[in-house]
Amino acid sequence: MTHIDAGAELDPVHPVALPVARSAGLTRAEVAERVARGQVNDVPVRSSRSLGEIVRANVFTRFNAIIGVLWLLMLFVAPIQDSLFGFVILANTGIGIVQEWRAKQTLDSLAVIGEARPTVRRDGAAVEVATNEIVLDDLVETGPGDKIVVDGVCAEADGLEIDESLLTGEADPVLKRPGDQVMSGSFVVAGGGAFRATKVGREAYAAQLAAEASRFTLVHSELRSGISTILKYVTWMMVPAAIGLVITQLVVKNDNLKDAVARTVGGIVPMVPEGLVLLTSVAFAIGVIRLGRKECLVQELPAIEGLARVDTVCLDKTGTLTEGGMDVTELRALNGADVPYVRKVLGALGESDPHPNASLQAIIDAYPDSEEWRCVESLPFSSARKYSGAAFSEGDGEASTWLLGAPDVLLTRDDPALSETERLNEQGLRVLLLARASRDLDDPEPAHDARPTALVVLEQRLRPDAGDTLRYFADQRVHAKVISGDNAVSVGAVAAKLGLSGTAVDARRLPADPQGMATALDEGTVFGRVTPQQKRDMVGALQSGGHTVAMTGDGVNDVLALKDADIGVSMGSGSEATRAVAQIVLLNNSFATLPSVVAEGRRVIGNITRVATLFLVKTVYSVLLALLVVCWQVEYPFLPRHLTLLSTLTIGVPAFFLALAPNQERAHPHFVRRVMRYAVPGGVLAGAATFATYLLARHYYTGPGSLEAETSAATLTLFLISMWVLAIIARPYTWWRIALVAAMGAAFLLVLVVPALQDFFALKLVGVTMPWTAVAIAAVAAAALELLWKWVGRRFPA
Repeated sequence: MTHIDAGAELDPVHPVALPVARSAGLTRAEVAERVARGQVNDVPVRSSRSLGEIVRANVFTRFNAIIGVLWLLMLFVAPIQDSLFGFVILANTGIGIVQEWRAKQTLDSLAVIGEARPTVRRDGAAVEVATNEIVLDDLVETGPGDKIVVDGVCAEADGLEIDESLLTGEADPVLKRPGDQVMSGSFVVAGGGAFRATKVGREAYAAQLAAEASRFTLVHSELRSGISTILKYVTWMMVPAAIGLVITQLVVKNDNLKDAVARTVGGIVPMVPEGLVLLTSVAFAIGVIRLGRKECLVQELPAIEGLARVDTVCLDKTGTLTEGGMDVTELRALNGADVPYVRKVLGALGESDPHPNASLQAIIDAYPDSEEWRCVESLPFSSARKYSGAAFSEGDGEASTWLLGAPDVLLTRDDPALSETERLNEQGLRVLLLARASRDLDDPEPAHDARPTALVVLEQRLRPDAGDTLRYFADQRVHAKVISGDNAVSVGAVAAKLGLSGTAVDARRLPADPQGMATALDEGTVFGRVTPQQKRDMVGALQSGGHTVAMTGDGVNDVLALKDADIGVSMGSGSEATRAVAQIVLLNNSFATLPSVVAEGRRVIGNITRVATLFLVKTVYSVLLALLVVCWQVEYPFLPRHLTLLSTLTIGVPAFFLALAPNQERAHPHFVRRVMRYAVPGGVLAGAATFATYLLARHYYTGPGSLEAETSAATLTLFLISMWVLAIIARPYTWWRIALVAAMGAAFLLVLVVPALQDFFALKLVGVTMPWTAVAIAAVAAAALELLWKWVGRRFPA
């Protein structure tokens, strides 16, 4: 078949397309010349922070500054064992940098795999190149789903429609003609063509936007914003407590400045829960690495958390539940049409579209092109109108215009072919109608009075893993909504084959108002004949009903909904536009990867909630102890080495293992409230019990060495209570959790019985009465803690 180029002109007298010479693009020499001049699209693809930014973010923090100053102070005024907390901070920061660097490498390698390769025309041939290999004046070819990667001017257009909503906010596609400007960051929704690059590299519009807002972010997450809120309140508590502690210790220990400084620092350091921020970063980073091994690109780290909080997943049928390919299973002629002639029409229609979708590709595979037919004009497929078309000059000189698309759009309601279509749809088959148009393609309503000629029956290939994934979401109480542009009955049949029950609803009958639509969406499961704008409205309606929504898709018609959803998930084989707006890209095109993402998110949320309680119990009891010491005007009971030992055994080491442990607990909202409702009473109880032991010991011990004995008794009480907090947090028990708690207890016991460790940590239990009193007070506090936390859980449910 002879095909007219996109740049063809029409003779005003004879409405027949006249071929225009197709541009050959740049030559190899012209490309080399522009490369030498630096006129290359050399904007680096950054999916993560640079190494320098990672180091700065982990090292230069507010709390690291506080700890660093105190550490330097302790190095001058106290033994090395009182400076151990500084080395722990160095180790923790190093771990954070290494883990995030590993996550960066994973992200960068996956970004290269998922990066689009635009088609440019050079020396008359179409070649694929990397985005950073495009040079100024390159002729870039485009088709449906392609993202415009550099700024340019349209050179050829064949029904070219570009969506600029990501740049302008305007949802309606813009029809482009030769000479019109195209901007990077927009994408093609219909038709095809080519544009000449006029701005490349950092001059391009999208590159300027990217420079203002990097794709990598650690914000917009309830977990991170909650931790920031907690740290803000901690800072407010720290300042007055620290000032009071400094003044009190200098007054109480006026004859020993070094000891006063050491005990002051010992009171300030444990107030800082800076390891909590580190562990959150590490948990996210390890999540990225684990998902990267499963070929899942997480473009924004909080997306791991976000998907775990989702309670509704909107699934696009094509490419998500079904594979992209289709097969023609039957051709049914209508109104006495000649089957061989119909085959010729279908072959010509397939050849007329340079950018066929999955349905048209199946027709191309089934029906070869007829060389005698010549395409005069074409109307590319649009998901808004649901059909495509072409006008032909047939081999015998006859002219004809044909439409191919959705039967329920092209046929009238009383047409008998509709009932036949519905029967086929009920079997899960996809049906296209071939109709002969009586109007020109540039008519406002080209489908009006079209004569039905044949039904093309297509069978979609189900994804083998889709059924198991849907069952997983059902088990996790996540509602699945199938939203498709296809016929509702056909979509419902496909969903039923995958075990998804529910009535199929035609989206054209959905209420237009958001509240009515939200009600209909809550009641229904499968929705067909959904327009791209409706997909967006449906996501908004679900969100207005309090749902956290994830949207999956791979086609251009999914972009608006993906952009508005709480979490957008794109298939790696999908259009570049969908990959650009999605937070998660499944590079292996496997819908079955989503449960892994949910599991990682739940692991991060559940575990960070656990360890945050550990850290903040310590902060609360440290602030309380400081205030009690100020009020009683006594020496602070601990040196930094004591609290370093306690923090390492009851928080640092256990928190690291607990933060990375498996956790399938359903994600819950209100992170700050869930943590603080346990941390505040737990910390108050631990601080009060410890100070009570300290006061009793001050009355019991007298003479030289009494302060060390008092400190040892108070340390024993605080350790036992902290261990009980750890034992509660570690539930439900598994063998390794029990072993972890037991190992921490054994390590403390080792310090108490080995003379060298006793001297190193200045811990020596004197006599029998006070040590057992300390144990008894800790036991009472532990029992009270159990009862108090159970009461809090009932009284203040999260």
